[in-house]
Amino acid sequence: MAGRGNPPEGPDDASGGDDEYRDEYRSVVFDESFVKAAQLQEFSARERMEDEEHAAVRQRASMSSATGDDDGTEDGTDTGYERSTITASRQGIVLVLLIVLAFGTAIYMGIRNPYQAPAEPAVEPMRASLLPLAPRDEVPGATPSDLYEHSPAARFRTGADGVNLPPARRTAHFSESQVLSALTAAKEYVVESSLDPAVLTGNSDRTVRILLDPAQQAQFDQSMDNPRNDGRHSATGWMIRFDPSKTVLADPRVRVQGTLAVQESGPDALEVVADHVFVYAVRAPDVGEGDDADERSSLFTVRREVRFQIDREDLRRQQLAVRQVAMRAGPLPCSADMSATLRPLLVGEKAKDDGGAGTDPYARGREAASMCGVLATSAQPSPEKPAE
Repeated sequence: MAGRGNPPEGPDDASGGDDEYRDEYRSVVFDESFVKAAQLQEFSARERMEDEEHAAVRQRASMSSATGDDDGTEDGTDTGYERSTITASRQGIVLVLLIVLAFGTAIYMGIRNPYQAPAEPAVEPMRASLLPLAPRDEVPGATPSDLYEHSPAARFRTGADGVNLPPARRTAHFSESQVLSALTAAKEYVVESSLDPAVLTGNSDRTVRILLDPAQQAQFDQSMDNPRNDGRHSATGWMIRFDPSKTVLADPRVRVQGTLAVQESGPDALEVVADHVFVYAVRAPDVGEGDDADERSSLFTVRREVRFQIDREDLRRQQLAVRQVAMRAGPLPCSADMSATLRPLLVGEKAKDDGGAGTDPYARGREAASMCGVLATSAQPSPEKPAE
Protein backbone atom coordinates (compact mmCIF):
# COMPACT_ATOMS: atom_id res chain seq x y z
CA MET A 1 0.00 0.00 0.00
CA ALA A 2 1.05 3.52 -0.63
CA GLY A 3 2.33 5.52 2.25
CA ARG A 4 3.71 2.59 4.28
CA GLY A 5 7.36 2.51 5.40
CA ASN A 6 9.84 -0.30 5.26
CA PRO A 7 9.26 -3.43 7.34
CA PRO A 8 11.00 -3.78 10.72
CA GLU A 9 13.57 -6.21 9.35
CA GLY A 10 15.05 -3.40 7.34
CA PRO A 11 14.63 -1.68 4.09
CA ASP A 12 14.63 -3.51 0.80
CA ASP A 13 16.83 -2.50 -2.01
CA ALA A 14 14.37 0.10 -3.19
CA SER A 15 14.09 1.79 0.20
CA GLY A 16 15.58 5.11 0.96
CA GLY A 17 18.26 3.68 3.24
CA ASP A 18 18.79 3.22 6.97
CA ASP A 19 18.06 6.79 7.84
CA GLU A 20 14.64 6.67 6.34
CA TYR A 21 13.97 3.39 8.12
CA ARG A 22 14.95 4.72 11.53
CA ASP A 23 12.88 7.84 11.08
CA GLU A 24 9.81 5.82 10.19
CA TYR A 25 9.96 3.47 13.24
CA ARG A 26 11.60 5.75 15.77
CA SER A 27 8.37 5.99 17.84
CA VAL A 28 8.13 2.22 18.37
CA VAL A 29 11.76 1.20 18.73
CA PHE A 30 13.15 1.16 22.31
CA ASP A 31 16.46 2.96 22.56
CA GLU A 32 19.31 1.87 24.79
CA SER A 33 18.52 4.29 27.60
CA PHE A 34 14.93 3.00 27.81
CA VAL A 35 16.09 -0.61 28.07
CA LYS A 36 18.62 0.20 30.77
CA ALA A 37 16.02 2.05 32.80
CA ALA A 38 13.57 -0.87 32.82
CA GLN A 39 12.77 -2.23 36.29
CA LEU A 40 11.93 -5.78 35.12
CA GLN A 41 14.09 -8.14 33.05
CA GLU A 42 12.89 -11.30 31.37
CA PHE A 43 14.80 -14.51 32.13
CA SER A 44 16.65 -16.06 29.27
CA ALA A 45 15.47 -19.23 27.60
CA ARG A 46 18.29 -21.23 29.20
CA GLU A 47 17.37 -19.97 32.67
CA ARG A 48 13.72 -20.89 32.19
CA MET A 49 14.73 -24.40 30.99
CA GLU A 50 16.98 -24.95 34.01
CA ASP A 51 14.28 -23.96 36.48
CA GLU A 52 10.71 -24.37 35.32
CA GLU A 53 9.39 -22.85 38.51
CA HIS A 54 11.26 -19.63 37.88
CA ALA A 55 9.16 -16.55 37.39
CA ALA A 56 9.07 -15.14 33.92
CA VAL A 57 10.72 -11.91 34.99
CA ARG A 58 12.99 -10.65 37.75
CA GLN A 59 13.60 -7.31 39.41
CA ARG A 60 16.32 -5.50 37.53
CA ALA A 61 19.07 -3.68 39.42
CA SER A 62 19.13 0.02 38.78
CA MET A 63 21.83 1.48 36.63
CA SER A 64 23.24 3.37 39.57
CA SER A 65 23.88 0.16 41.52
CA ALA A 66 25.20 -1.64 38.43
CA THR A 67 27.66 0.98 37.31
CA GLY A 68 28.15 2.87 40.54
CA ASP A 69 28.84 6.16 38.81
CA ASP A 70 25.97 6.95 36.43
CA ASP A 71 24.30 9.33 38.91
CA GLY A 72 27.44 10.79 40.33
CA THR A 73 27.93 8.30 43.19
CA GLU A 74 31.06 6.34 43.75
CA ASP A 75 29.86 3.53 46.00
CA GLY A 76 26.96 2.34 43.90
CA THR A 77 24.30 3.62 46.30
CA ASP A 78 20.81 3.72 44.74
CA THR A 79 20.22 7.45 45.09
CA GLY A 80 17.23 7.30 42.76
CA TYR A 81 15.52 4.95 45.16
CA GLU A 82 16.44 7.19 48.09
CA ARG A 83 15.03 10.20 46.32
CA SER A 84 11.77 8.38 45.63
CA THR A 85 11.57 7.28 49.30
CA ILE A 86 12.17 10.82 50.53
CA THR A 87 9.57 12.15 48.12
CA ALA A 88 7.02 9.60 49.33
CA SER A 89 7.77 10.49 52.95
CA ARG A 90 7.30 14.14 52.24
CA GLN A 91 4.01 13.44 50.49
CA GLY A 92 2.83 11.46 53.51
CA ILE A 93 3.73 14.28 55.88
CA VAL A 94 1.92 16.79 53.68
CA LEU A 95 -1.16 14.53 53.60
CA VAL A 96 -1.20 14.22 57.40
CA LEU A 97 -0.87 17.98 57.75
CA LEU A 98 -3.74 18.53 55.33
CA ILE A 99 -5.97 16.14 57.28
CA VAL A 100 -5.11 17.86 60.59
CA LEU A 101 -5.78 21.24 59.02
CA ALA A 102 -9.15 20.06 57.67
CA PHE A 103 -10.23 18.73 61.09
CA GLY A 104 -9.07 21.91 62.80
CA THR A 105 -11.00 24.04 60.34
CA ALA A 106 -14.14 21.94 60.82
CA ILE A 107 -13.92 22.24 64.61
CA TYR A 108 -13.29 25.98 64.40
CA MET A 109 -16.21 26.52 62.07
CA GLY A 110 -18.42 24.42 64.33
CA ILE A 111 -17.57 26.63 67.29
CA ARG A 112 -17.84 29.87 65.37
CA ASN A 113 -20.82 28.84 63.25
CA PRO A 114 -23.25 31.80 63.25
CA TYR A 115 -26.14 29.46 62.40
CA GLN A 116 -26.07 27.41 65.59
CA ALA A 117 -29.40 26.65 67.24
CA PRO A 118 -30.48 29.53 69.52
CA ALA A 119 -30.20 29.10 73.27
CA GLU A 120 -33.25 28.00 75.22
CA PRO A 121 -35.36 30.91 76.55
CA ALA A 122 -34.38 32.13 80.00
CA VAL A 123 -36.66 30.98 82.82
CA GLU A 124 -38.16 33.90 84.71
CA PRO A 125 -39.12 33.74 88.41
CA MET A 126 -42.68 32.86 89.25
CA ARG A 127 -44.93 35.81 90.10
CA ALA A 128 -48.16 35.34 92.05
CA SER A 129 -51.06 37.48 93.20
CA LEU A 130 -54.03 36.64 95.43
CA LEU A 131 -57.21 38.66 95.69
CA PRO A 132 -59.17 37.63 98.83
CA LEU A 133 -62.95 37.75 98.52
CA ALA A 134 -64.78 38.58 101.75
CA PRO A 135 -68.46 37.56 102.19
CA ARG A 136 -71.12 40.10 103.08
CA ASP A 137 -72.97 37.70 105.37
CA GLU A 138 -72.24 34.62 107.43
CA VAL A 139 -70.85 31.62 105.58
CA PRO A 140 -73.66 29.08 104.97
CA GLY A 141 -73.19 25.46 106.00
CA ALA A 142 -74.67 22.05 105.19
CA THR A 143 -73.47 18.66 104.01
CA PRO A 144 -71.01 18.69 101.08
CA SER A 145 -73.51 17.09 98.70
CA ASP A 146 -76.20 19.61 99.61
CA LEU A 147 -73.80 22.51 99.27
CA TYR A 148 -72.64 21.40 95.82
CA GLU A 149 -76.15 20.74 94.62
CA HIS A 150 -77.28 24.27 95.51
CA SER A 151 -74.24 26.13 94.20
CA PRO A 152 -72.91 27.21 90.80
CA ALA A 153 -70.64 24.15 90.98
CA ALA A 154 -73.56 21.73 90.70
CA ARG A 155 -72.61 20.72 87.13
CA PHE A 156 -68.85 20.77 87.64
CA ARG A 157 -66.89 17.58 87.16
CA THR A 158 -65.02 15.88 89.96
CA GLY A 159 -61.25 15.89 90.33
CA ALA A 160 -58.96 15.41 87.33
CA ASP A 161 -61.97 14.77 85.09
CA GLY A 162 -62.64 18.49 85.22
CA VAL A 163 -59.19 19.32 83.78
CA ASN A 164 -59.78 18.60 80.11
CA LEU A 165 -57.23 18.74 77.32
CA PRO A 166 -58.15 20.67 74.18
CA PRO A 167 -57.37 19.24 70.72
CA ALA A 168 -53.63 19.36 70.07
CA ARG A 169 -52.68 21.04 66.80
CA ARG A 170 -49.21 21.69 65.43
CA THR A 171 -47.84 25.23 65.44
CA ALA A 172 -45.26 26.96 63.26
CA HIS A 173 -42.31 25.51 65.20
CA PHE A 174 -43.76 22.61 67.23
CA SER A 175 -45.28 19.33 66.10
CA GLU A 176 -48.67 18.02 67.22
CA SER A 177 -47.01 15.53 69.59
CA GLN A 178 -44.93 18.30 71.20
CA VAL A 179 -48.04 20.45 71.71
CA LEU A 180 -49.84 17.49 73.27
CA SER A 181 -46.85 16.86 75.55
CA ALA A 182 -46.93 20.48 76.73
CA LEU A 183 -50.67 20.33 77.45
CA THR A 184 -50.25 17.06 79.32
CA ALA A 185 -47.48 18.51 81.50
CA ALA A 186 -49.65 21.54 82.33
CA LYS A 187 -52.60 19.32 83.25
CA GLU A 188 -50.41 17.21 85.51
CA TYR A 189 -49.23 20.33 87.32
CA VAL A 190 -52.79 21.60 87.76
CA VAL A 191 -53.92 18.25 89.16
CA GLU A 192 -50.97 17.84 91.53
CA SER A 193 -50.99 21.44 92.81
CA SER A 194 -54.75 21.87 93.19
CA LEU A 195 -56.35 18.46 93.70
CA ASP A 196 -53.91 16.12 95.44
CA PRO A 197 -55.19 15.63 99.04
CA ALA A 198 -51.61 15.34 100.36
CA VAL A 199 -50.75 18.74 98.88
CA LEU A 200 -54.03 20.36 99.94
CA THR A 201 -53.49 19.37 103.56
CA GLY A 202 -49.87 20.58 103.62
CA ASN A 203 -48.40 17.11 104.03
CA SER A 204 -46.42 17.03 100.79
CA ASP A 205 -44.99 19.31 98.13
CA ARG A 206 -42.56 16.97 96.34
CA THR A 207 -45.05 15.99 93.64
CA VAL A 208 -45.28 19.66 92.66
CA ARG A 209 -41.57 20.38 92.86
CA ILE A 210 -40.46 17.59 90.53
CA LEU A 211 -42.65 19.01 87.76
CA LEU A 212 -40.82 22.35 87.78
CA ASP A 213 -37.98 23.41 85.53
CA PRO A 214 -34.73 23.05 87.55
CA ALA A 215 -34.15 26.81 87.21
CA GLN A 216 -37.24 27.44 89.39
CA GLN A 217 -36.70 24.81 92.04
CA ALA A 218 -34.54 27.07 94.22
CA GLN A 219 -37.31 29.70 94.26
CA PHE A 220 -39.81 26.97 95.10
CA ASP A 221 -37.67 25.77 98.03
CA GLN A 222 -37.38 29.31 99.39
CA SER A 223 -41.17 29.69 99.18
CA MET A 224 -41.67 26.51 101.18
CA ASP A 225 -39.00 27.27 103.79
CA ASN A 226 -39.75 30.96 104.26
CA PRO A 227 -43.05 31.97 102.62
CA ARG A 228 -43.72 35.68 102.41
CA ASN A 229 -46.19 37.95 100.72
CA ASP A 230 -43.85 39.56 98.20
CA GLY A 231 -45.40 38.21 95.02
CA ARG A 232 -42.57 35.72 94.41
CA HIS A 233 -42.17 33.57 97.48
CA SER A 234 -45.69 32.63 98.56
CA ALA A 235 -46.25 28.91 98.95
CA THR A 236 -49.87 29.41 97.92
CA GLY A 237 -48.68 30.75 94.59
CA TRP A 238 -47.26 27.36 93.70
CA MET A 239 -50.12 25.29 95.06
CA ILE A 240 -53.42 25.31 96.93
CA ARG A 241 -52.93 24.27 100.54
CA PHE A 242 -54.74 24.80 103.83
CA ASP A 243 -53.57 25.10 107.40
CA PRO A 244 -54.49 21.62 108.73
CA SER A 245 -54.85 22.97 112.27
CA LYS A 246 -57.70 25.19 111.14
CA THR A 247 -59.15 23.66 107.97
CA VAL A 248 -59.68 20.10 106.74
CA LEU A 249 -61.38 18.66 103.67
CA ALA A 250 -64.96 17.59 104.32
CA ASP A 251 -65.01 15.82 100.95
CA PRO A 252 -61.84 14.93 98.96
CA ARG A 253 -63.84 15.04 95.69
CA VAL A 254 -63.09 18.58 94.55
CA ARG A 255 -65.34 20.09 91.89
CA VAL A 256 -63.50 21.58 88.88
CA GLN A 257 -64.29 23.44 85.69
CA GLY A 258 -62.00 25.33 83.33
CA THR A 259 -59.89 25.39 80.19
CA LEU A 260 -56.37 24.81 78.92
CA ALA A 261 -55.04 26.82 75.97
CA VAL A 262 -51.67 26.71 74.21
CA GLN A 263 -49.79 29.03 71.87
CA GLU A 264 -46.21 29.77 70.86
CA SER A 265 -44.38 32.37 72.90
CA GLY A 266 -41.46 32.17 70.45
CA PRO A 267 -39.79 29.72 68.09
CA ASP A 268 -38.36 27.74 71.01
CA ALA A 269 -41.10 27.82 73.66
CA LEU A 270 -44.79 27.22 74.17
CA GLU A 271 -47.09 29.07 76.57
CA VAL A 272 -49.94 27.14 78.18
CA VAL A 273 -52.64 28.96 80.13
CA ALA A 274 -54.67 26.99 82.65
CA ASP A 275 -57.79 28.82 83.84
CA HIS A 276 -59.93 26.83 86.31
CA VAL A 277 -62.41 27.21 89.13
CA PHE A 278 -61.91 24.82 92.06
CA VAL A 279 -64.61 24.33 94.70
CA TYR A 280 -63.63 22.64 97.98
CA ALA A 281 -65.90 21.37 100.74
CA VAL A 282 -64.14 22.23 104.00
CA ARG A 283 -64.79 22.30 107.73
CA ALA A 284 -63.04 22.94 111.02
CA PRO A 285 -60.96 20.02 112.36
CA ASP A 286 -62.57 20.12 115.81
CA VAL A 287 -66.19 19.44 114.86
CA GLY A 288 -65.86 15.68 115.23
CA GLU A 289 -67.06 12.99 112.85
CA GLY A 290 -70.38 11.73 111.50
CA ASP A 291 -73.48 13.44 110.18
CA ASP A 292 -73.23 16.36 112.56
CA ALA A 293 -69.74 17.11 111.28
CA ASP A 294 -70.92 17.00 107.67
CA GLU A 295 -73.62 19.50 108.49
CA ARG A 296 -70.91 21.91 109.52
CA SER A 297 -69.26 21.94 106.08
CA SER A 298 -68.94 24.99 103.84
CA LEU A 299 -67.64 25.68 100.34
CA PHE A 300 -64.41 27.46 99.47
CA THR A 301 -63.97 28.64 95.86
CA VAL A 302 -60.72 29.46 94.05
CA ARG A 303 -60.45 30.94 90.57
CA ARG A 304 -56.87 30.18 89.51
CA GLU A 305 -55.14 31.20 86.30
CA VAL A 306 -51.64 29.80 85.74
CA ARG A 307 -49.36 30.69 82.84
CA PHE A 308 -46.69 28.13 82.01
CA GLN A 309 -43.63 28.38 79.79
CA ILE A 310 -42.44 25.11 78.27
CA ASP A 311 -39.30 25.08 76.13
CA ARG A 312 -37.81 22.19 74.17
CA GLU A 313 -35.68 20.99 77.05
CA ASP A 314 -38.75 21.03 79.33
CA LEU A 315 -40.57 18.89 76.77
CA ARG A 316 -37.75 16.38 76.86
CA ARG A 317 -37.81 16.26 80.69
CA GLN A 318 -41.60 16.55 80.91
CA GLN A 319 -41.29 19.62 83.13
CA LEU A 320 -42.38 23.26 82.94
CA ALA A 321 -41.86 26.73 84.34
CA VAL A 322 -44.60 28.63 86.15
CA ARG A 323 -44.48 32.22 84.95
CA GLN A 324 -47.52 33.83 86.56
CA VAL A 325 -50.32 32.84 88.92
CA ALA A 326 -53.41 34.96 89.54
CA MET A 327 -55.98 33.84 92.12
CA ARG A 328 -59.28 35.10 93.48
CA ALA A 329 -60.51 33.09 96.42
CA GLY A 330 -63.21 33.24 99.08
CA PRO A 331 -64.65 33.37 101.57
CA LEU A 332 -61.44 34.86 103.01
CA PRO A 333 -60.71 37.70 105.42
CA CYS A 334 -59.16 40.72 103.76
CA SER A 335 -56.20 41.44 106.00
CA ALA A 336 -54.81 37.98 106.77
CA ASP A 337 -51.45 36.93 105.32
CA MET A 338 -52.15 33.97 103.03
CA SER A 339 -48.60 33.44 101.74
CA ALA A 340 -48.04 30.16 103.64
CA THR A 341 -51.52 28.62 103.72
CA LEU A 342 -55.11 29.54 102.91
CA ARG A 343 -57.42 29.95 105.91
CA PRO A 344 -61.03 30.14 104.68
CA LEU A 345 -63.85 31.58 106.72
CA LEU A 346 -65.89 28.57 107.82
CA VAL A 347 -69.56 27.95 108.44
CA GLY A 348 -71.19 30.67 110.56
CA GLU A 349 -68.18 33.00 110.34
CA LYS A 350 -68.35 36.51 108.95
CA ALA A 351 -65.64 38.76 107.63
CA LYS A 352 -64.56 41.52 109.96
CA ASP A 353 -64.78 45.08 108.82
CA ASP A 354 -61.11 45.17 107.95
CA GLY A 355 -61.37 45.67 104.24
CA GLY A 356 -60.94 49.42 104.54
CA ALA A 357 -57.34 49.28 105.71
CA GLY A 358 -55.43 52.10 104.10
CA THR A 359 -52.56 51.74 101.69
CA ASP A 360 -49.49 53.86 102.32
CA PRO A 361 -47.90 54.84 98.98
CA TYR A 362 -44.68 55.81 100.79
CA ALA A 363 -44.19 52.39 102.31
CA ARG A 364 -41.85 50.05 100.48
CA GLY A 365 -42.68 46.44 99.85
CA ARG A 366 -45.98 44.69 99.37
CA GLU A 367 -48.85 45.21 101.80
CA ALA A 368 -51.07 42.29 102.66
CA ALA A 369 -54.19 44.45 103.02
CA SER A 370 -53.70 46.54 99.91
CA MET A 371 -56.38 44.76 97.87
CA CYS A 372 -59.60 42.97 98.77
CA GLY A 373 -62.78 42.02 96.95
CA VAL A 374 -66.33 41.17 97.93
CA LEU A 375 -67.65 37.66 97.44
CA ALA A 376 -70.93 37.97 95.57
CA THR A 377 -73.99 36.45 97.18
CA SER A 378 -74.68 34.48 93.99
CA ALA A 379 -71.32 32.74 94.38
CA GLN A 380 -72.35 31.32 97.74
CA PRO A 381 -74.41 28.12 98.03
CA SER A 382 -78.00 28.36 99.18
CA PRO A 383 -78.70 24.97 100.76
CA GLU A 384 -82.19 24.01 101.76
CA LYS A 385 -82.82 24.54 105.45
CA PRO A 386 -84.30 21.55 107.26
CA ALA A 387 -88.00 21.85 108.09
CA GLU A 388 -88.74 22.86 111.65
